Amino acid sequence: MLKAAEKVFAEAGYAGATTQLIADVAGLPKANVHYYFKTKEEIYRRVVYNIFDIWMEAASAFETELGPKEALSRYIDMKMDLARSHPYGSKVWAAEIIHGAPIIQDYLEGRLMEWTKDRSKHIERWIANGEMDPIDPAHLLYMIWSTTQHYADFGHQIETLNGGKPFSDAQWKAAKLSVKTIILKGVGLSID
Repeated sequence: MLKAAEKVFAEAGYAGATTQLIADVAGLPKANVHYYFKTKEEIYRRVVYNIFDIWMEAASAFETELGPKEALSRYIDMKMDLARSHPYGSKVWAAEIIHGAPIIQDYLEGRLMEWTKDRSKHIERWIANGEMDPIDPAHLLYMIWSTTQHYADFGHQIETLNGGKPFSDAQWKAAKLSVKTIILKGVGLSID
């Protein structure tokens, strides 16, 4: 049901989505949707929270004793993989943010703010230890988010520019390596 909701919100937007449409895409009676979720907003919030939780798992690389090269490489790889495996969730998140976060502003000011501060501390530690160039941690995170999520949010554009075909596994591997190389070199790290 949540995969169907993710797809519906990504394609129709919040305003265009209905619980009936979600039920239809899920192949369920509308009553089943309302059994689990009382309102469309409740379903929407769950979809948005789910993608954020998945992204937070990807950021677990920051919670280890890895150095910046390994942690950032792992994070970028995971975010790129999620752009490929969860494009609808990314599109829902992007649309929400583009519209000024009318539904989840409280979430941004709470959970996302705390998460970002925590990750910034790891980056600041690496800088203080001389392990990477001094940069603003927020801008590094924004760069990673925008670059990796571009592959989900603008997948149609990428596919069009790729001759109307989705990336092959080899192309996807090359894209991941390019993104990692550009970002890591940009903060003074080498890539093997």
